[in-house]
Amino acid sequence: MRIIVTGGAGFIGSHIADRYIEAGHDVVVVDNLWDHGGGRRENVNPRASFVHMDIRDPELGRVFHDVKPEVVSHHAAQHSVAISARDPLLDAQVNMVGFLNVLSNAVKTGARKVIYASSGATFGTPDQLPIDESTPQHPESPYGISKMAGEHYLRFFKAQHGLDFTALRYGNVYGPRQDPNGEAGVISIFIGKFLSHDGITIFWDGEQTRDYVYVKDVAEANLLALNAAGGEMLCIGTNKRTSVNQIFLSLKNITGFDAPVIRAPQRPGDARDAQFNCARARDILGWTPQTKLLDGMRETVEFFRKA
Repeated sequence: MRIIVTGGAGFIGSHIADRYIEAGHDVVVVDNLWDHGGGRRENVNPRASFVHMDIRDPELGRVFHDVKPEVVSHHAAQHSVAISARDPLLDAQVNMVGFLNVLSNAVKTGARKVIYASSGATFGTPDQLPIDESTPQHPESPYGISKMAGEHYLRFFKAQHGLDFTALRYGNVYGPRQDPNGEAGVISIFIGKFLSHDGITIFWDGEQTRDYVYVKDVAEANLLALNAAGGEMLCIGTNKRTSVNQIFLSLKNITGFDAPVIRAPQRPGDARDAQFNCARARDILGWTPQTKLLDGMRETVEFFRKA
């Protein structure tokens, strides 16, 4: 089938595009290669078509008209909690106005489905763990707010226009191609510092936890969602909590470098803990995470060493 992957030159989107192509689908990547977004031309699969464009661009309609996608995998986003706290207007312009441009053009050109990269940030700090699809959403950052708003737009477009969707609420995705110089993705940032023998900044007390899920497992969930889980919001994680301090110690052992630690205060919008029960994704998609955290971190370290 013909698929547009927005953000397909970025970290997560490029792995998804690779998996779609591997499965025999025709892929068109739309990405603006924004410096803070992690999109890189070299991430684009050579078997994909590439359009250098922002999702807010009015010309996006022309791309949709030419491609006439059956499915849109929407992974273009302002994805940094820190940037969203500093510039909520930018966050809303990309994650809501840009997304509305994508949805409107999907309807106009007859797409049957949108697969949406949502986020565990929509939940904020929950009253109890693990989080599942029934957990109340109380986002604590503009990023979490805009991602939650995107879910509501999906419901509206399905009810109003019949556009089907699957929304995947990701835990903390990590792996090869993640930007080690960005403001999101503690594992890749730490790896960059470890390999360059720099100091590591740990915010808060380092005991805040996240559910880290490997990017290739996420790509598999996106493949399964092409023909399943219509109208569903699904948590995608590992049901395991890992602290920032544990990540630091693991990378110290993997790299053999004892990086000096710089302590810093809590960042605005940072939630305390996250852990996702993904039983519904297993039941509906047939998806379970396959990669252990230590194995995924080792693979990511090797990728950055070679890069």
